[in-house]
Amino acid sequence: MSKALVPLGAEKTGNELIQLVSFSLDNEEYAVEVLKVREIIRMPDITHMPNTPHYAEGIINLRGKVIPVISLRKKFGLMETEKDNHTRVIVMDISGELTGFIVDAVSEVIRISSAEVQPPPAAMATGGVEQEYITGVINRSERLLILLDLDSLIMA
Repeated sequence: MSKALVPLGAEKTGNELIQLVSFSLDNEEYAVEVLKVREIIRMPDITHMPNTPHYAEGIINLRGKVIPVISLRKKFGLMETEKDNHTRVIVMDISGELTGFIVDAVSEVIRISSAEVQPPPAAMATGGVEQEYITGVINRSERLLILLDLDSLIMA
């Protein structure tokens, strides 16, 4: 199964447009497909659940729907920091279920050409992120954006 962000055959032209939401974690920039993002909210009150993985922060009530919330810092093995005014929860559709992901800050929505997406380096894991969660890398001026596949992150 391919984890490509673009439809099959689009790589032939190299100019298929992809929209991504970029966010930061521990001074690194990551991105996810905008079509999977349902909304971005400020840090809500989280109800902690017993006997859950260490990276599961708990659950929230979002307009009557109970949504699990995952700390990407904890999932990636990064040091925890205090939540501030920039901390956000990105609510995403993961395999048909809504899931929230806590990030340090949401940067922007960007449009890129599929030709800009480079395969991830095979020889290294990036910042504690397992290689199978990374679908590509984008060179944007003087910064690199790491594309994540959060579906496979949850299934792991």
